[in-house]
Amino acid sequence: MRRLAGKVSVITGVASGIGRATALAFAREGAHVFGGDQDDAGGLETVRLIRDATGETMDFLATDVRLGSDVARLIQAAVDAHGHLDALFNNVGVNLVRMVPDVTEEEWDATIDTNLKSVFLGCKFAIPHLARVGGGAIVNNASNAGIIGRPGDPVYCASKHGIIGLTRSLALGHGPQGIRVNAICPGPIESPMIGAMRENAPDAAAFDRNVAGQTALKRIGTADEVAELVVFLCSDSARNIT
Repeated sequence: MRRLAGKVSVITGVASGIGRATALAFAREGAHVFGGDQDDAGGLETVRLIRDATGETMDFLATDVRLGSDVARLIQAAVDAHGHLDALFNNVGVNLVRMVPDVTEEEWDATIDTNLKSVFLGCKFAIPHLARVGGGAIVNNASNAGIIGRPGDPVYCASKHGIIGLTRSLALGHGPQGIRVNAICPGPIESPMIGAMRENAPDAAAFDRNVAGQTALKRIGTADEVAELVVFLCSDSARNIT
């Protein structure tokens, strides 16, 4: 039995990394996937990968998660197609490696809007649909930067701490409606974000050693490993986890 059979799911950031891996995992587990991303080419490539790997389809909509109109349209498309919504994975994130005195207001706004406002918008538009059918699951990608302080990217850390606070409040506020809300906090994951940081490092091998050395298992994780966690949290096996 596929763990997400028939579940109508919305995933953001599907053009690469964790979002792409999660869309693939959801499709394999039988979900009806609606994916959003600003990167049209990457999103359509994910559609192709899902079709080739599983024979299933993903409905892709070009989406700027900083805009309420775009997020509402993505979620409504899933509801219009299938009559209801079961799961939402808020996944989009960008990093800003810069100390606070050097951060412009525009950079602050862009990072917070992409990382935190997008989660607010996804939850805002998904919760009424989830409540209407007696519940569902929301997973927010917070990163380990949401539970620790890091010296080099304080704006990113602030946005991720905000996600955890929002998640905790939503879990309490909407639990009586049967809506489960969880945050995941991955450490370093092989992704375009890590790839860009590696390219900017003076020594790529030293960068990998340093990043892996900060983890308990001394390795950089994979997007597929994170996707497995999201599948579990959106499945009925996690019905008492919020």
